[in-house]
Amino acid sequence: MKIFTTYFFLSVILLLTGCKNTVEKTTETGHVRNVIFMIGDGMGVNHMYAAYTANNGTLAIERSEFMGLIKTYAADNYVTESAAAATAIAGGQKTNNGMVGVCPDGNPLKSMLTYAAEHGLSTGMVVTCELTHATPAAFVAHVPSRSDHEGIAFAFTQSKINVAIGGGRKFFENRSDGKNLTEMMKSNGFQVAYTMSDVKKVQEGNLLALLADVALEGYPARGNMLPEAVETAINILNQNEKGFFLMVEGSQIDWAAHGNDIESVVNETLDFDRAVKIAFDFAERCGNTLVIVAGDHETGGLSIIDGCFESGEIITVFTTTRHTGVPVPVYSFGPGAKKFSGFFDNTDFLPRVLKLLGIIR
Repeated sequence: MKIFTTYFFLSVILLLTGCKNTVEKTTETGHVRNVIFMIGDGMGVNHMYAAYTANNGTLAIERSEFMGLIKTYAADNYVTESAAAATAIAGGQKTNNGMVGVCPDGNPLKSMLTYAAEHGLSTGMVVTCELTHATPAAFVAHVPSRSDHEGIAFAFTQSKINVAIGGGRKFFENRSDGKNLTEMMKSNGFQVAYTMSDVKKVQEGNLLALLADVALEGYPARGNMLPEAVETAINILNQNEKGFFLMVEGSQIDWAAHGNDIESVVNETLDFDRAVKIAFDFAERCGNTLVIVAGDHETGGLSIIDGCFESGEIITVFTTTRHTGVPVPVYSFGPGAKKFSGFFDNTDFLPRVLKLLGIIR
């Protein structure tokens, strides 16, 4: 794959790619037993389309049945960041940049994962960053600052999560308060794994996997960790007859875009897409699983100047090393997927998911 980057300012043009429906019967309605919510951190339409082009015009995400765009602004800023964006997605309300699982006044917000657990569903998350990073934190913690990694790690011991796979071992085991939260999780019935080899051996029960001291390596150095971990999590969580909720994050798309590294953006997005394939394949087999794939915000102001599907060449330009305020895509597959088409706010995810699961009316 040859990638040429031209550095000059261009307005960002959103190129909306059509989604091919590979399922003959579009499941606009029907019972939702399981929800897999997949977040491409920093992933805008152009990040996805750059990966699509570099991969010779194919992605698993094309199998989506519906597509939409979501507004991402924070309570205190036109341009959001991951903590506020994930809080809006998970908790259904806007908050200030940097705040996790709380309203701007500091009051806690119940997350999508917590609602699911209280309804009897098994719950899990798989990320390529530390488990205490902003996006996963918003599904389990309630802290005023995303930088409170030790406080977020402690929140896992008090949460209703069943499977957690990612990095962040130091915040569980090498803490300033001297506590070993891994031992606490073991006493709560969790199996603990430190390698993907050990993760793949777990077939049931509760699992905490701490695969790196902080974040995992970027792709391809970390190998097939993300799709393999998603498959393992699904297999464990699916044993609950009532269903499950799983949050998956392609965490490092954002980091690559902050660095204006288009090759890493493509690599991370393609790795995320391989995890999407695992989710779509499962949803297609079981028929009662809703898969939602969304960006939380756009990073880098990425524009595509030219490209070639046959060679996988792309010519791109980044307009910033920061986040931008543009809407980001959402793709959906399975029963209830149509509810996530159109143009809507990131706070709309929570009530729509809860209604489809029968938790609220």
